[in-house]
Amino acid sequence: ELARHAEHFLQFKADTDVALLNAMIHTIIDENLVDEEFIASRTNNFEELKERVKDFSPEEMAPICGIEADVIRACARAYATSKASIIFWGMGISQHVHGTDNARCLIALSLMTGQIGRPGTGLHPLRGQNNVQGASDAGLIPMMFPDYRRVDNTEASEFFSKYWHTELDPNPGLTVVEIMDKAYEGEIRGMYIMGENPAMSDPDLNHSRAGL
Repeated sequence: ELARHAEHFLQFKADTDVALLNAMIHTIIDENLVDEEFIASRTNNFEELKERVKDFSPEEMAPICGIEADVIRACARAYATSKASIIFWGMGISQHVHGTDNARCLIALSLMTGQIGRPGTGLHPLRGQNNVQGASDAGLIPMMFPDYRRVDNTEASEFFSKYWHTELDPNPGLTVVEIMDKAYEGEIRGMYIMGENPAMSDPDLNHSRAGL
């Protein structure tokens, strides 16, 4: 349905996300469509990025991802030069064998073009559960403080202990999978669950149900 409204619909080959996105990054650098002021003031390691994508031209990546080089270049130009470009992505980007690389490519696209921090711009992951992104950003995950600073990082722990005026446990908590393991083993005897049903959404339903 959405594709009917798109100027370009890129149905690339499975598992070639990074090849396609790096080709777009290459194009933006090659055609000098970057936001140099934003890069200089808000980013790090741009020269390293340039070096990493120098061999990922659209012409080289087209046979890999199945999208013609001129289409890749057109999409890269449109994204980089528009008054406001925005990136939405769903679970297919992150829940993937190359999920981290996919997200990093999208972040690089946004930063190198300055398409962030203004109305109509930015990066917007559409997550699978209610407010999981906001909860993660705010530090409501067992191994992270807000801003994705690790609990077992001494500097981060000292900062938040001072900021919140309390001593903090430096040991990461249990993930959802680990919680189910401990419940199955009898080490966790009770849970208060809101907003999801692990007996329906966890990867090993039989294991989760046995633990519950």
